Amino acid sequence: MTIIQALILGFIQGLTEYIPVSSTAHLILVPWLLGWNFDINTKFVFDILVQWGTLIGVVIYFWRDIWAIARAVLDGLIKRQPFGTANARLGWFVVVATIPAVIAGLLFKKYVEQLYSLYLVIAIVMIIGGFLMLAAERWGKRTRNLEQMTWLDAIIVGVWQVLALVPGVSRSSATVSGGMLRHFIRQDAARFSFLMSIPALLGAGVVAIKDLLEVKGLLSALAAPLAVGFLAAAISGYLSIRWLLGFLKTRSLNAFVIYRFAFGAFCFIVALIRLANP
Repeated sequence: MTIIQALILGFIQGLTEYIPVSSTAHLILVPWLLGWNFDINTKFVFDILVQWGTLIGVVIYFWRDIWAIARAVLDGLIKRQPFGTANARLGWFVVVATIPAVIAGLLFKKYVEQLYSLYLVIAIVMIIGGFLMLAAERWGKRTRNLEQMTWLDAIIVGVWQVLALVPGVSRSSATVSGGMLRHFIRQDAARFSFLMSIPALLGAGVVAIKDLLEVKGLLSALAAPLAVGFLAAAISGYLSIRWLLGFLKTRSLNAFVIYRFAFGAFCFIVALIRLANP
């Protein structure tokens, strides 16, 4: 992997991790469309670890919220009132919402990974994800904020996150849509989705580090590309969060639906052409 390739993929990762168009699909489909061929271990570890760049982006953007939530959770435990404040409850809601994806990941990881080379399937899933967002816009009433969240809401949004294991669904698309279908306003559904991304990205990165250290020579080969991709993902991730939260205050998800339909259809056509002309 060259530095330029790492820069482009890092930028794409940061931009698409939080915008609901599927970062995984883009990290798979863009190199495929451009004819970039990477070693399987190299590509997998790079894709996962560069997500920590976007993790840095979300932590920087939400550091005040994260500090307030962490302090409220700790104070609640000390005072033996773990759910006594809104911030403390929000912290535990993030934990609860993470559990379904952790369980599903452990159970179905090897099956999901088999989908990563099925470009036609990923393109179709991109389009299906657009319909999910249309459903959220159509049936979500957008009358609730995060202070009204319940344990049931957290569990349901967490179950929606399980869908993001399938490449092309998009973690942000699934969780934002899931939140909107629970009738949260768009920006609060997005805010909860971004907070949920912290344990999800952190956990995935820890697993990838294990793989990185186990494959001989992979760490030295990926050191420079990872550094470049990490920085690009951190910057573009931060900017995409800032832009998206402002965008969703006054606009719907329809622009992203159109993009998913267009990009998914384009990749679908390319896949068919390449299958017909191997």
